[in-house]
Amino acid sequence: MSRRRSIMSEQFKEELAKDLGFYDVVQKEGWGGIKARDAGNMVKRAIELAEQHLANQKQ
Repeated sequence: MSRRRSIMSEQFKEELAKDLGFYDVVQKEGWGGIKARDAGNMVKRAIELAEQHLANQKQ
């Protein structure tokens, strides 16, 4: 089974992890070391930022 390619850039994911407070875990253990809740919060925050970006483009 092939792995899905990430849509978010590595830099963007790192910025989100820093903002959400678990970047230290990513540095120590990699992305596989984060909690499912943290991953979900990261996706939720990315969606919020994308929606804000789209709303600003419409104005």
